[in-house]
Amino acid sequence: MRAHARLAAGAAGLLALTGFLTACGEAGSSGAEAPETSTEGGAAGCVPVAGDQLVVLEDDQLLQNTDNVIPAINAEAANPDLVAALDAVSDSLDTAALIDLNKAVDIDRKTPVVAAEEYAEANDLTATITATQSGPLTVGAANFSENQTLAELYKIALTAVGYDVTVQQIGNRELYEPALEKGEVQVVPEYAATMADFLNGKVNGADAEAVSSSDLGETVGALQQLGDQVGIVFGAPSQAQDQNAFAVTQEFADTYGVSTLTELAEKCSGEGTVLGGPPECPERPKCQAGLEDVYGFEAGSFSSLDAGGPQTKSALTSGAISVGLVFSSDAALGG
Repeated sequence: MRAHARLAAGAAGLLALTGFLTACGEAGSSGAEAPETSTEGGAAGCVPVAGDQLVVLEDDQLLQNTDNVIPAINAEAANPDLVAALDAVSDSLDTAALIDLNKAVDIDRKTPVVAAEEYAEANDLTATITATQSGPLTVGAANFSENQTLAELYKIALTAVGYDVTVQQIGNRELYEPALEKGEVQVVPEYAATMADFLNGKVNGADAEAVSSSDLGETVGALQQLGDQVGIVFGAPSQAQDQNAFAVTQEFADTYGVSTLTELAEKCSGEGTVLGGPPECPERPKCQAGLEDVYGFEAGSFSSLDAGGPQTKSALTSGAISVGLVFSSDAALGG
C-alpha cells in the first residue's frame, strides 16, 4: 500500500470511473442477467456484474477514519504567514480535486510540477496571499505521486509568500517525520488519521489505543496534542481525503439498487457476493472485519487481490468480484 495508507479509509458519495478500464461482460461474469435478491439480504447474495464504470459506495455509518490532507509544519518554522498560505491550499482542495490532480499525473502523465502549476492557476491559489517573508524553506514529500503533487502546491503557495522553496522527496513517514521534527524539512503534506496514529505510537508506545476516528475534529484535536509533544504543528485540514473505500460497477449498483454500504449489507449479504481486496483484508478492522462489525455485511467469498490496485479494478470491471477495496482519491475514479 502507499506510504501514508493503511486499511483505514472510506469515501462518501459516488465517484465515476470512465475511460480507464474496459468491461469484459455485460451483467454478471457470464453475461447473464444478475439474479434478484431480497432487500432483507439472504443466502443468494449479489453476484458480480461486469461494467466499465466504477462507483464508490457511501460509508454512511462511518466505518473509516478521517484521513484528510493536512499540512504538517516544524514548530520553529511556523508563523502566521506560512500557516495561512498552507491553509489556502487546504481551502481549495476536496476529494474530487485530489482525484483530478492524481489523474493529471498518473493517467495524463504530466509531472507533479506541471499538474500543480495548472491547478494553482485554474483555482487562483495565490490570489489571497499578500504576506512577505524571506529565506530558504524545504517542503518534504513522501515517495508517491499524490504527495509529491501536494508538495508542489505547497511550494507554489509558500513561494508567493516570499520564501525560496525547495521540494525534497524523502521517502516514507519513518524517514520524513524525524526530519520534520529536527527542522531538516519545514513542511510536509500529511494525512490526519494516519499521522495521528503514527505519532500516538511514537509518543505513547506501539500498543497505545488509536486516537483517530471518523470524527475529523476529534482526529485533528488528538493530532495537534501529539504534535505539541514532538515539535510539529498542523494547519487546517482540507476536505480532500485519501483513504480506503469500497467500489462496485455502476451496473452492479443499478442492478441491485445499492449506493451505500448499509444497502450493500441489507441486499447483498450472501453466498453469491464476492469481496475483493488485499490478503490482509479479512482480518483488518477497516476492511472485511469492519464491514462485518459495523454494517453486518457477510460476503459469500473473498478474493485475494491487491490493495486498491489494477488487479482489484480489473476484477470489478470483468465481473470477477462484486465489491472491491479502492482508494478514495485514485486517479482512475476521475471522470
